[in-house]
Amino acid sequence: MMASCERTACVAAVADVAPAVSPRRALIFLGPPGAGKGTQAKRIARKLGLPHLSTGDMLRDHADRGTELGLLARPIMEQGGLVPDEIVLGMVAERLSRPDCANGFIFDGFPRTLPQAQKLDELLQRGPWGKPLVVHFVVEAEDLVRRMTGRRTCSIGGEIYNIHDQPPKVAGRCDVDGGELIQRSDDRPEVIRERLAAYDGKTKPLVDYYRSQGVLLDLPGGANVEAVALTLLEMVETGASPA
Repeated sequence: MMASCERTACVAAVADVAPAVSPRRALIFLGPPGAGKGTQAKRIARKLGLPHLSTGDMLRDHADRGTELGLLARPIMEQGGLVPDEIVLGMVAERLSRPDCANGFIFDGFPRTLPQAQKLDELLQRGPWGKPLVVHFVVEAEDLVRRMTGRRTCSIGGEIYNIHDQPPKVAGRCDVDGGELIQRSDDRPEVIRERLAAYDGKTKPLVDYYRSQGVLLDLPGGANVEAVALTLLEMVETGASPA
């Protein structure tokens, strides 16, 4: 991917270096809904050969396998409740203990709160990863609304498109498997305002938390998907924000 683009066109200079980040690449993508964290996490996970972790996937996996944690979480999930941190973090600890995470992993959408971040830090310090590299996706509010209302997800493979900026070749159908593209219920305008308000109240304080540790880098996320991907890869490789 980098061969087709001048690296200096993607990142002009090095600034805001994040020190003491483990080469094992414990990566956390932080940012508001619609900032592109999930899309970029999937891309860079493939590029670096790292697992892309989701607490939602962990919850479903444990529930399906009937583990002790899954049995605790299942009735809460079925009632639409919020699974307590101790259960979620137990699943996170179990997932990080698997061999495919030994050289690193990518989290997007987790942690969501300061207590979760503090507990995750404890897990990382006890393992081989040390301090994480946290990439903060910075996108203007009006761009977020446009992205979320235009976002469509493949009903089969989960590929993500945007009818404004990254449309499929055939309207309403996934380029990969022909699956129907659907709009998630939480990507409707009446829900978006609530989601952004929730982010500001609970997750945005994590920006200050990680910045105070010297491990947070700001990624301008308003460009197109390809440009953001190139900048992000450079940031991960160098441990520095673009100038």
